[in-house]
Amino acid sequence: MTAGHRGVPEGVVDLRRLDLAPGAGAQVDVRVALGDVTLGGQPYAPDPRVVDVRLDMGSSGSGLGMRLRFATTLTGPCQRCLAPSAFGVEVDARDFQASGRTDADEPDDDLDCEYLSGPLRMEIDVTEWARDAVAEVLPMSILCRDDCAGLCARCGADRNAAPCACADDEMDPRWAALGELKERLGDSGDAAE
Repeated sequence: MTAGHRGVPEGVVDLRRLDLAPGAGAQVDVRVALGDVTLGGQPYAPDPRVVDVRLDMGSSGSGLGMRLRFATTLTGPCQRCLAPSAFGVEVDARDFQASGRTDADEPDDDLDCEYLSGPLRMEIDVTEWARDAVAEVLPMSILCRDDCAGLCARCGADRNAAPCACADDEMDPRWAALGELKERLGDSGDAAE
């Protein structure tokens, strides 16, 4: 079954149409438009922008288990050298909605799927879930390559292209006081041994 039926916004699946009895399951394929993701102040664009998302659902007496799967690539600047980079993203997210819960119940992260809304909490916003799921699987930084040397902090040269003329042992004058403290502590530490 595919999403996009009458009366429900694009990227939202009306679970009532699936008629999931306890013990039953279903798969729905949904086309989702992903927006840019910001990481470290830099925007990363999904490629492709529109992805095919697989939504698997299984109903039981205790509730509805849901699984969201898709892949995309994020493109944007390397966070060390600013060169163009790409990072493959594999999403495999899961969520659960307990049976008998309504909007009147006190919210509970363990029992309520935050992407469900509408009458009887039976409409799932696959687009919002997909966007959040991408953000959850991102690394701490996106690099052009694992051994990226980055830009020189002094002259701004790309150290991947060629070494710069700046000496590595030159200390930033703002750190001079800490360097002196390190020397004093190092000297007193040697005497204690």
